[in-house]
Amino acid sequence: MTPTRRDRLLVHLTADLVILTIRAGVLHVLLVERGTVPFLGRWALPGGFLRGAETLDGTAVRELREETGLDAERFHLEQVGVYSAPDRDPRDQRIVTCSYLAIAPDLPVPTAGSDARAAVWRPVDELLDDPEGLAFDHGRILRDAVDQARAKLQFTTIATSFCPPEFTVSELREVFEAVWGVSLDRPNFHRKVTDAEGFLAPTGRRRASAGGRPAALFRAGSATALMPPMLRPPGGSGR
Repeated sequence: MTPTRRDRLLVHLTADLVILTIRAGVLHVLLVERGTVPFLGRWALPGGFLRGAETLDGTAVRELREETGLDAERFHLEQVGVYSAPDRDPRDQRIVTCSYLAIAPDLPVPTAGSDARAAVWRPVDELLDDPEGLAFDHGRILRDAVDQARAKLQFTTIATSFCPPEFTVSELREVFEAVWGVSLDRPNFHRKVTDAEGFLAPTGRRRASAGGRPAALFRAGSATALMPPMLRPPGGSGR
C-alpha cells in the first residue's frame, strides 16, 4: 500500500561510532559519559546528529575528529549498520542511527566533547558481558561492530589498521590475539602472514629486541583481501 502524507514520519539521523584500539594488548572501545538527557550520566558510544548539508559519512568524520582530536585519514572507517527500532531512543522524535567502525593504533587519552561529562577507554569484553549497561541500543551496536571486525580479520587486511606505520610480525600477531581473544602459534602465524600475497611489505629495516635477534619491520601491503584467509580458531572471545 502506498503511504499517504499522514503516514510519513519526520526522522532525525545520527551517526554513532565504535572506535577501537588496542591498549596493553587488550581490545578497547571509546565511551563517553552522557551530559544530557536522556540517559544522563550513562556511558554511551560517541556520536551526533546529521547537520546541514552533511552526509552521514561526513557526520561520522566530524564526530571522529571531535572525539579524538585526530584527522579521519588516520583511521580505518566503515559502516556497520542502520538501527531504526521505534523504541531505541526515548525522546519524542524518531531517531535512526547509522553506526560506524573506526580503527587506529596508539590512540591518545580521550577528551570529552561539549555534550559529554567524560570520555574513557574501556575493555571491549567487559562491555560485551553487560550490554545493557550502555545507553540506548549501544550494547547491540558494539556487539555488531566487534563481530564485524573479528570476521573481517579472517578475509581482509583490516588487522594492519591496528598497527603503526611500521610493525613486526609479533605486533601483528598480538592484534589478532587481542581482537579474537585467542593465543596463536607463532611459527604458523609468521608463515601464513608472510606468505599471504600483498598483506605485508618488507621495509628492509629491523628493530632491536631485548634478548633476541632484531625483528624485521613491515608496513601494510597493497592487498585488501587476504588470500588465503586467516581463519579464526575455535574458542576465544565469543561473548
